Amino acid sequence: MYAIIETGGKQYKVEAGKAVFVEKLNVEAGDKVTFDQVVFVGGDAAKIGTPTIDGATVTGTVEKQGKEKKVVTFKYKPKKHQHTKQGHRQPYTKVVIDAINA
Repeated sequence: MYAIIETGGKQYKVEAGKAVFVEKLNVEAGDKVTFDQVVFVGGDAAKIGTPTIDGATVTGTVEKQGKEKKVVTFKYKPKKHQHTKQGHRQPYTKVVIDAINA
């Protein structure tokens, strides 16, 4: 059984027991988190939300908070001695999915 949830403006396909990296959530490591924006539940009998499924939730445990690898942007104007180098590390939350309740 799997589900598609929406969090942080993105949609993620999740399964029980698997880990998923989502946009940063304001919770501590080891806390429980519940996602109620369930768009789709697949398995023996698929359920499709309009736009979400009423009463369906996905629960998980926060494993850690972290930052992704650095992305470097480099802009330059040829023959003008003008350049800009900038780096960015996007924060994330690693969540291990415990159960899909549909």
